[in-house]
Amino acid sequence: MATRRNVLAVVALALATVVSGAAPAVAGADTDTLRAAARGSGVRIGTAVDMSALASDADYRAIVASQFDSVTAENVMKWEAIEPERGRYDWAAADRLVDFARANGQVVRGHTLVWHNQNPAWLTEDAFTPAELRQILRDHIKTQVRHFKGRVYQWDVVNEVFNDDGTLRDTMWLRALGPGYIADAFRWAHEADPKAKLYLNDYNNEGVNAKSDAYYALAKQLRSQGVPIHGYGMQGHLGVQYGFPGTVFDNVRRFDALGVQTAFTEVDVRMILPVDPTKEQAQAYGFSTLLQACLLARHCVSYTVWGFTDRYSWVPGVFEGQGSATPYTESLQPKPAYQAIRNTFLLAR
Repeated sequence: MATRRNVLAVVALALATVVSGAAPAVAGADTDTLRAAARGSGVRIGTAVDMSALASDADYRAIVASQFDSVTAENVMKWEAIEPERGRYDWAAADRLVDFARANGQVVRGHTLVWHNQNPAWLTEDAFTPAELRQILRDHIKTQVRHFKGRVYQWDVVNEVFNDDGTLRDTMWLRALGPGYIADAFRWAHEADPKAKLYLNDYNNEGVNAKSDAYYALAKQLRSQGVPIHGYGMQGHLGVQYGFPGTVFDNVRRFDALGVQTAFTEVDVRMILPVDPTKEQAQAYGFSTLLQACLLARHCVSYTVWGFTDRYSWVPGVFEGQGSATPYTESLQPKPAYQAIRNTFLLAR
């Protein structure tokens, strides 16, 4: 594919245009939005969506609608929101996002079916037997995926199952059900919607390291067993103070060879405050580096920022003294990072 072959040749130009703020000329193309710049690349450009902001902030809503062709629910598809009481499902907020996406010609990534965080109190505080917990997990996955059948095109089925050293994370699911719960989750999701693409998803797994090695081995094992795993999600929560992994393309390429789709699912690039131009340029480079790897890979299909504006970013509430992690300022003005993303798409045409 020409787009993917030509990316490396234009990286230097992409970074130069970030500094100047100028977008390259593309004959006959509407280049005013990220989704227009991404058109024809084979990679969808997405954002996580804060549903409270979508309802109350008209400017935020307009940017979500115009700039992105893929959306992910930041929180409203997680277990504590979807099934706050056992057997009682609350679809309202998630349905509003799906309806919004359909009205604006967007696809939806589902996030997330199985995780060790943001679970309802009834699930974590009650003492269920392993058999009961297995049935609860099965019912939840099949009910949720079936509800959104045909309306969610990718699911993060199992989220953050490895530690950074490549060992399985100690979770309620692992303790009660053993490692087989991972394969079961994929099988149940596939039964509920055979057309949805099903993903593993984690952070600190963008480059080649112990964690991504563990995911590669797991994906290979599951596929050899006929488990319907279709994708490998790399969250992409980076920080300019740590530098950026240099083996991202090598990592993506080996999943390509395995026949597994890849996606960057939650990209943001935080910095130690205050902001300065040097940090902003480093941030722009970080966003562009992940996108370049995606565009170069044959089976990388989407690139999602985890919120597009600092106005609603999760970062300051979690990382003290850090922030400015998204492509837009709090006042909804595009940063050099925005230009980096747009220009990388344009120059890959």
